[in-house]
Amino acid sequence: MSAPAPRPELPTLPVTFRPTRTRVVLLTVGAAMFLVITAVAMTLEQLSPGERASFVFTALLFFGVLALLSRPKIVATEDGVTVVNLTRTRRLSWAEILRVNLRVGDPWVFLDLSDGTSMPALGIQPGIAKQQAIRDARTLRALAENHGTGTDIG
Repeated sequence: MSAPAPRPELPTLPVTFRPTRTRVVLLTVGAAMFLVITAVAMTLEQLSPGERASFVFTALLFFGVLALLSRPKIVATEDGVTVVNLTRTRRLSWAEILRVNLRVGDPWVFLDLSDGTSMPALGIQPGIAKQQAIRDARTLRALAENHGTGTDIG
């Protein structure tokens, strides 16, 4: 049996968790795609103004999708947690969070809630920065245990 992970120091609230590297990559790629597609639209002489506008609109659409994918975050305050996922934002009190889970192979953190459901929290993702995600998940778990009724099972 391995020793339990050391309990992280609790940060000063409010604290925001977000996949920073993923966000940087998505926004950089989105901006580069926008610039390239727009440059192509402006340099192709045979395109009509409407066709150029459709190129720019498509580039904006691509950038918008990548910006939407870079939106997730988790904000912990004294009053609770705000989970911002792709298209939804949900405010939870600390008492509603029973457990913070990040198991091997999970794409992001899951919050077990007092109503019996589990909620994905995309603000902590082990994709590009696995060790940072593990630290953030442990910190969020410690905050939930400290401020709410959550218990550490397993």
